[in-house]
Amino acid sequence: MNAKFTAVASMIFALTLTCGAPRLMQAQDDKTPYPSMAPLDQYLMDRNAEIALARSAAPPSISQDATVMVLGRHGYETAVEGKNGFLCIVERSWAQSTDQTEFWNPKMRAPHCFNAQASRSFAPIDLMKTRLVLAGKSKAEIAHAIATALDKKELPALEPGAMAYMMSKQQYLNDRDKSWHSHAMFFSPGDMTKSWAADDPNSPVLVANDPEKRVTVLFVLADKWSDGTAAASNMP
Repeated sequence: MNAKFTAVASMIFALTLTCGAPRLMQAQDDKTPYPSMAPLDQYLMDRNAEIALARSAAPPSISQDATVMVLGRHGYETAVEGKNGFLCIVERSWAQSTDQTEFWNPKMRAPHCFNAQASRSFAPIDLMKTRLVLAGKSKAEIAHAIATALDKKELPALEPGAMAYMMSKQQYLNDRDKSWHSHAMFFSPGDMTKSWAADDPNSPVLVANDPEKRVTVLFVLADKWSDGTAAASNMP
């Protein structure tokens, strides 16, 4: 991960992510605060609240016509059928890499709005990870299953132009940085860190590499949240 960040993702998630944002995860240490999965109810949300939170990932001009998925007891379920190709979803802590200390953090909520290309070719990885988590698989089993699915092309190849919005003021990406910054993410296959000069001194490029998903994420910070209010300074 770029040295400019000591904490996101994953988040991704992300992941958190995950998918979304640079992982924004705290460095690994000997004592992980979340050694195992919490009871499932701690990860679940009221359905209407989750729909609203998912839509807050992007401006209403995008999210109002997007498909929305919510987390159920066996995986994500379509709650709203969209018509513009975007997919809005609230990713949980397991959208980030399995080596992250907050992989099981039940407080994490990372609203994403994926464009059509990312909905078809990036989101399926996190949807599969969620099914594996809810089936009771270990982190090692999850990582192995994702790698096998990518090797066998059971998961789609990343499409050119894949991107996502993460502009929710309500995002909670980890215990340290919480809402971090309003931003958009652009996905590229493999590790693009060196070709983007992301490690060069004073480079403005914000990037995170997720080897488990075999993707590099370029971050573009925004000066507004999705509701149009001013965001904090763009300096990480």
